[in-house]
Amino acid sequence: MPPTTAAYFDAALVAKFYVNEPGRDAVRRLAKRAGTVATSGIAVAEVAAAFHRKLREGSIDVPVFEALQGQFHHDVTRGLWTLIEPSPALLQQVRALFARLERSVFLRSLDAVHLMTAKAEHFDRLYSNDAHLLAACPSVHLKGINPIALPIDR
Repeated sequence: MPPTTAAYFDAALVAKFYVNEPGRDAVRRLAKRAGTVATSGIAVAEVAAAFHRKLREGSIDVPVFEALQGQFHHDVTRGLWTLIEPSPALLQQVRALFARLERSVFLRSLDAVHLMTAKAEHFDRLYSNDAHLLAACPSVHLKGINPIALPIDR
């Protein structure tokens, strides 16, 4: 199947691309189909932290942790992920988002960076499996999609 269009992943999906757990295959299929996957530069820290959390919780051991960190670093270095660095202007857009955000919307600061990055880069959708981030997508007129919840297409 030829690539369709670039996709924007939050850091949770980037991490899921690596960790052997339910949903990984769906994330990998989507990344392959998209051809180009963009994410905020903050994902480098978030993904490293996600791997460390798996180590801390005991779901992976030290050799797996080191292999995940090494593979992720290699993939970032060779450009598997298109990293979009947050500029001061983008951070001001995040501030402005929180200033106008409905009181009932639960949104973490780094998730807001992902939202505004996807919006600033003219994506019309954001892929994540984080329920709070997906629920906040309409606040910036993005379609939030959980690829893990999608039916398997063969």
